[in-house]
Amino acid sequence: MTLIHTRLAALVLGACLASGPSQALVGESETNGPMAPHAVMVLTSGAKGAGFCTGVLIGRDLVLTAAHCVAGLAKTMVFFKQNEASAFLAPAAIAVHPAYKAEAPRTRERSIDLALIRTNAPLPEALTPAKIDERTNIAQGALYGISGFGLTREGQGASGGVLHWGKLRARAPLSSILLWAEDPSARGFGACEGDSGGPVFNVETNALIAITSWSEGEGKTHCGKLTQAVLIAPQRAWIDGVLRGWGVAR
Repeated sequence: MTLIHTRLAALVLGACLASGPSQALVGESETNGPMAPHAVMVLTSGAKGAGFCTGVLIGRDLVLTAAHCVAGLAKTMVFFKQNEASAFLAPAAIAVHPAYKAEAPRTRERSIDLALIRTNAPLPEALTPAKIDERTNIAQGALYGISGFGLTREGQGASGGVLHWGKLRARAPLSSILLWAEDPSARGFGACEGDSGGPVFNVETNALIAITSWSEGEGKTHCGKLTQAVLIAPQRAWIDGVLRGWGVAR
């Protein structure tokens, strides 16, 4: 493990150990849940410090996450912990969607905030690849699950590091590329920092339908009012093309 990866490991372990009792991504939710067998953390290091996101295993050594959650090969790592099994894996390759625009949240441009990571070794067998939901139609009012390792109390870094999940309701505007969702009970449940890259999934089949990319709060807050995610099915051609380039069969 490189020095950078050792520091990232220390950061995430510290966050996990420091996490106390909490109720949500932000808002009301439960720990673990249907995506626990498929979820990992994605750790990065850069000039502005270290950070973490969520990722979803879609192959034994393949992680789908948000593009803004990855850095260079030497500055990104995948972390997994479940019961007694844990692993820190460096990436062998990273691919960022060509339509990703880093400034999109500020400029309100359309962006495909997706990235693929191929780890340098398979993840432990305690993790299993998630199924992908091939449907592209989103119905307003439909309920979807969301899961992530992000902050349960906005602005408090030590509240992250534990997988939480809950349900969100799809809202307008309807899109063939993006999903917008909100708390059906209007109590402030939604994605927060660290939940980016995590799964939005079909609550009946637990199949992956989207990857969390952005959140918005009330007033000056950034979490709990609106969650945005990138639909997976419309991006299958890009995903399959990357895997072919890596020599990976699905």
